[in-house]
Amino acid sequence: MKYEPWIAGKLMTSGGGGFTRVILWIATGAVSLSVAVMIIALGMMTGFKEEITKKMFGFWGHIHISDPRVIHSYEALPFTYDPEMVESLETVRQVYSAEVNGSGGSPSVASNRGIDHVQSYIYLPGIITHDNQMEGIVLKGIGDDFDWTRFNDYNESGGTWASLAVDEIIISQVTANRLRLKLEDKMILHFVKEGRQLQRRFTIKGIYKTGLEESDTKFALASIERVREILEWDETQISGLEITIEDIDDLGIITDYIYQHEIPPHLYAENIREKFPSLFEWLELQDINTVVIIGLMLAVAIINMITALLILILERTQMIGILKSMGARDASIRQVFLWFAMFITAGGVVIGNILGLGLAFLQDKYRFIKLDEADYYLDYAPVMVLPWHLIAVNLGALLIIAVCLIAPSFLVGKINPIKTIHFQ
Repeated sequence: MKYEPWIAGKLMTSGGGGFTRVILWIATGAVSLSVAVMIIALGMMTGFKEEITKKMFGFWGHIHISDPRVIHSYEALPFTYDPEMVESLETVRQVYSAEVNGSGGSPSVASNRGIDHVQSYIYLPGIITHDNQMEGIVLKGIGDDFDWTRFNDYNESGGTWASLAVDEIIISQVTANRLRLKLEDKMILHFVKEGRQLQRRFTIKGIYKTGLEESDTKFALASIERVREILEWDETQISGLEITIEDIDDLGIITDYIYQHEIPPHLYAENIREKFPSLFEWLELQDINTVVIIGLMLAVAIINMITALLILILERTQMIGILKSMGARDASIRQVFLWFAMFITAGGVVIGNILGLGLAFLQDKYRFIKLDEADYYLDYAPVMVLPWHLIAVNLGALLIIAVCLIAPSFLVGKINPIKTIHFQ
């Protein structure tokens, strides 16, 4: 058995003098705090991106199929609903990049899963009037194929929704507040069709809230039959198909596959990342904040551990002199202090994990850190700690600190054993 870890363990249990003990506690605390902050920062950023993405996809779906002339607009341009195309889309499972790109040979990339659900919709812009007030709105006509499971997560009016009658409508909390509307209220919607002004009366069946300004300030849900009646379309006409996939990582490859193999040339497939690029770019920019925080926390831990190591070496100069006089090489003595420093670091990492995971659990359960929903789309800071994040933080902290401690450990070689050994 090597003696270096054994001596380091003895030094750890002895604790040294009062000043040294304080330095050790400070170093351990710095490592603990740094690890805890890194875990919380990663958890909050992951949770934040996950919740925003979930809201976006929950309201908009993942992929839209529509007439290419209405990309980034809500104009109602019809195409014929094709049951065979929809059935084919719903059977899409694993697709391959070679299949998408039309190249031969073995596939290089495969999707993890496939398409989960397909539903039809019609967009129709209009104006709500109530108590001499007006509000612009985009009516989203939905049919029997609409997936209410996801949308019920945004229900602010109690109960659950499963269908909409022809004269019923679901509006956002923002619209309800602005126009002072509540459940069961009647309201008039105004539309323009070929230069003619049309009016229809609706009854508020429900109120939703996603926290996403793009949806909450613009959209209301109504029966697709009523929207068709206003537009004078037949029962086979829609303005788009909304597709939900089973794995968000497959978004790009499945979008390309649908466009190239599943839909006719007069239609276009666009995913939500392409439809709202600014939002997803903003989410990706948040990663920079996380990197900066992790960098600062590592710097704090490294500086404190280097300081602690230097103090330990200077305090144990007599021990170093004795070990040298007994034939110990500088490399072996350096290993003693490196082992000592790593024992402190490992203890700090363990405490940091307990602290970080504990705070993450409390935030997830009690949500005591609040956010301004108007700016961040959420009213609290969500936390999602992934196992690989924990592994990366723990191993990364241990390895980086260990490497940074190698250089200051060479101070051992500067100590002269003759000058440090004093006989009483």
